[in-house]
Amino acid sequence: MAFDLFSAFKGKRILVTGHTGFKGSWLVSWLTAIGAEVVGVSLQDAPTEPSHFEEAGLKDKITDRRLDICNFEKLNKAVSEIRPEIVFHLAAQSLVRHSYNAPIETFHTNVIGTAHILECLRQLAHPCTAVIITSDKCYANVEWTWGYRENDRLGGYDPYSASKSAAEMIVKSYVESFFPKGGSIRIGIARAGNVIGGGDWAEDRVVPDCFRCWAKNKDVEIRSPEATRPWQHVLEPLGGYLTLALALVESDKLHGEPFNFGPVSDQNCSVKELVSGLANYWHQASWKDVSENPGDKYESGLLKLNCDKALHQLDWRPTLFLDETIQLTAEWYKHFYAGDKSVADVTTAQIAEYDRLTKERRRKKNLQ
Repeated sequence: MAFDLFSAFKGKRILVTGHTGFKGSWLVSWLTAIGAEVVGVSLQDAPTEPSHFEEAGLKDKITDRRLDICNFEKLNKAVSEIRPEIVFHLAAQSLVRHSYNAPIETFHTNVIGTAHILECLRQLAHPCTAVIITSDKCYANVEWTWGYRENDRLGGYDPYSASKSAAEMIVKSYVESFFPKGGSIRIGIARAGNVIGGGDWAEDRVVPDCFRCWAKNKDVEIRSPEATRPWQHVLEPLGGYLTLALALVESDKLHGEPFNFGPVSDQNCSVKELVSGLANYWHQASWKDVSENPGDKYESGLLKLNCDKALHQLDWRPTLFLDETIQLTAEWYKHFYAGDKSVADVTTAQIAEYDRLTKERRRKKNLQ
């Protein structure tokens, strides 16, 4: 298998916060596959049960550290010891509905935790590039039909969205106050959302809800079947994060800039359409609409991103079509529940396939 899409990371000392989570574990899988020297920092061993990080055996492939990013002294000591060349900050309380039940935890982790990472970077004595991952939900969502651009207004109706908007303000403050262009620290902001793929077992997310129920021959309850989202496979935004990091390493031209990473605009579909697509790959799958249940918290009906900036300034574009995203996701879970292949092998094979498709489609695009 070839993994040369981001071969420049080979041998680089890379810190990934939140490495045991869904996106973090896929990022670690990709980075180790291309030969990076990865150190992970996370609060807990496994945020979910099962855990993609544990099932893929990633603990044995990296330096695995446990600490709370809200504990500045311990975090700063760890970062100074690690001496990272590149940082991907993904550690977060990432669930909208949980943020209603735990707003203080959400604000503390997502806002203060981000400030702590930036303060650790400020105290480094060597050059370092950092990509701070926030969310598409950092925008003040007014339910319009066109995609949000990076210069649109930030906001957030729920604690999670507000925390991500606040985190971006913290980043902007540090860039303007402490990290000038020409300095040793370079920072980029990455916004993405509605990421799906194998190995996600978080609560209140439609894909893991589906496969948890279908594996037990149960109906899955769908809260918002008509809600439309720009679904994308987890490897798409991760490719964007890696692309942004390399661009920052090469030049400080994009220092302090935010970037959206999402699918093309015609790849949006409703929750109902997504569930129906996933069901096509499962032997017995059914669902029921529970959208009329009282007491549900606010969730946006429509939210999509304009990714023109990433295209023109990073030469990044999504690779997968929606049907391919659905197929890769469903097949990962099929292999997991069938137990016919190791999680590490399935994950690595999907990264290799994504790498192949990206290079093939980029080559065809350049020939047009």
